[in-house]
Amino acid sequence: MKRFIAYIIVLIAGLPFIGCDPMEDRLGIGGAITAEQLDISATPIVIDGKNTNKVVLDNRSPVLSSWDFGVGTSSKKTDTALLVVTGQNEITFTGRNPDGTEVVKTLNVNVDELYFDVPLEWGYLTGGSEKEWVWDDTQPAVWGNGGYITNASPAWWTLQIADIDDQAPNEGAGAKMIFSIRGATFTKVKSDGSTETGTFTFDMTKTITQDDGTVWAKGKLTLKGATVLCGKSPNEGGAPVYEYDILLLDDGSMALSYPEPGAGAGGTAWFWMFRASE
Repeated sequence: MKRFIAYIIVLIAGLPFIGCDPMEDRLGIGGAITAEQLDISATPIVIDGKNTNKVVLDNRSPVLSSWDFGVGTSSKKTDTALLVVTGQNEITFTGRNPDGTEVVKTLNVNVDELYFDVPLEWGYLTGGSEKEWVWDDTQPAVWGNGGYITNASPAWWTLQIADIDDQAPNEGAGAKMIFSIRGATFTKVKSDGSTETGTFTFDMTKTITQDDGTVWAKGKLTLKGATVLCGKSPNEGGAPVYEYDILLLDDGSMALSYPEPGAGAGGTAWFWMFRASE
């Protein structure tokens, strides 16, 4: 019996080491590789001899993955990216070594044809290259609050362009936003000439419908590094807003909304009304 118990103890004691071996082989704990040693690729799917706008991303290195393909990101080891412009596209890979250090490498991919459909919103927002947007002075109000899901524009506390500078200095008359399809970059240009830059992404799967099934929001626009003009939430201490419900987006008009935390239908939401610059 004593020998049997001793055998069990030895077996149990060995289990943690058995479980750790695969992890050590896979990640090489404590080790690190350089950018030159990265084994990664970004390969366009070829159809009829042409490079299409879908690209297969593959990391074969012992590092964690972070891909940035300009109009989106991925943390998967292997993934497929949808690109939205022809010509040269830069794809940046950042790998995290087991010791916490990072290595970065940029790959260039040439796209011959937009074979796979690109969401129309990219064209609307950027004009296929870059496009300027300003406050929509044809609207009764350009910014303010109203009911979440029950309104589609400012309805309660409403402000005109002339009132915006009191809320966000230099972001009223004369200010503009520039959305560029290359790298999905965003620039806010204030009326005093100062700028703020960032990036943007779409998620057109995040729709919001009213009780009768009518689509209230057709997707979400997310910014990073900068906000839209007067992009703040006053009842949250003026906190910057980076994620917006898209209520309207076409060639000439854009309406965005942001609900305050916990808001249900009819709760407080903020609204921004923009138009394409002439």
